Amino acid sequence: MSQQSVTMADVARAAGVSRTTVSFVLNGRMESSIPETTRERINQAARKLGYRPNAAARTLASKRSSWFGLVTEIATSPFATDVIKGAQQAAWKDGNFLLVAPSDDEPGMDQRAVEKLLEQQVGGLIIATTWHRQITVPDNAKSVPCVLVNCFDADGEFPSIVPDEVGGGYAAAEILAEAGHTNIGHITVAMGIPAQIGRQTGMKQALRDHGIEPDDTKIVPGDGTADSGYHGTQALLSQPDPPTAIFCGNDRIAMGAYDAIKERGLRVGEDISIVGFDDQEILAPHMRPKLTTIALPFEELGMAGVSLLNQMVEGSPIENRQITIGCPPRIRSSVAMHGQR
Repeated sequence: MSQQSVTMADVARAAGVSRTTVSFVLNGRMESSIPETTRERINQAARKLGYRPNAAARTLASKRSSWFGLVTEIATSPFATDVIKGAQQAAWKDGNFLLVAPSDDEPGMDQRAVEKLLEQQVGGLIIATTWHRQITVPDNAKSVPCVLVNCFDADGEFPSIVPDEVGGGYAAAEILAEAGHTNIGHITVAMGIPAQIGRQTGMKQALRDHGIEPDDTKIVPGDGTADSGYHGTQALLSQPDPPTAIFCGNDRIAMGAYDAIKERGLRVGEDISIVGFDDQEILAPHMRPKLTTIALPFEELGMAGVSLLNQMVEGSPIENRQITIGCPPRIRSSVAMHGQR
C-alpha cells in the first residue's frame, strides 16, 4: 500500500477502532474520553502504515491553514537565506509550514506570486524585499492576513517589520567617537532611501551626543557600490583636513574605501578607521583587516514577520503597525583608537 493511498479508514482497521476515534486522535483532539492505550495503538498503526494527514482536508475542517506564504524578490540575494531561515524557524515552531514564491521587478509579478500562494490555501502572507523601502502591495494580498518585511506601504495599511536604520547609524558613529575620532567622514548609500536617511540621521545624533558637531562637508553621496566607496574615499582624503575615520553606508562601499586607502599608502585600522553596514558574510569577515560593521538583522526580521503574522491569524490585536528590529555592531579590526599607532 503506497503512503499516498493510506487513509484514516486503513488506520482504523489496523488499530481495531472506528474511523471517528482515529480522526480524534490523529487531529490531536484531547476532549474525547479515549484511553491512552487506544491513542498509542492508533499512533503506532499510523506510523507503521506510513499515514500522512491531508493538509488541504485539515484546512477545510479546521478553517485555519497551517501554511504561510512568503513572496520575495530576494531568492538569489546574499541575504535571502537569512530571511527565509528566520521565517521558517518561527513557522515550524508554531506548527506551520512556509511556501516561498520568488518575484522580481517585472510589472505584475508580485500579484501573480501572491495568487499562486493563495491557490495553495495559505493562511497568511509575508512580502519581503531586498532593501528597505516603500512598496505597493498587490490588491489580492488583502484577502488574507499580510505582513511586510524590510518594507512598508505608503498608507500604513499593512503591519511591517523593518530594521532600525537610525539606531544602526548611531551605533556606527558611536564606535568611532568612542575610539577618540572627532573628524569623521561618511559615504552614503543611494540618497533619499530609508537606509540613507536613517543611517545619516543616527550618525549625526551620535556625534552630537559625543560633543562633536557634524560637518556636512565630510558627507559624500554614494550609491552603495564599491566604486562609490573608492571615489568617495579619494574625495574625503583629498580635503585639506581629511577625516581620520569613515562611516561607510554599506560593506561594499567599505570595500572600495579599503582600496582607496591602500592605494595612498595608508593602512586601514591604523591610519584610517572604517565602519561599514550590513555585515555581509561574503565580505565583512574576509576583508583585511576584518571589517567592523553594523549587522542588518535579516534572520530576526523573518522571525518577527512570522510571529506578527501568527498574531493576526489568531485575531490578536496589533499594537504597533511598524516594528523596528535592532542592528547590532560587529566589532572586528578596522577601527583603531585615534592617536595610537
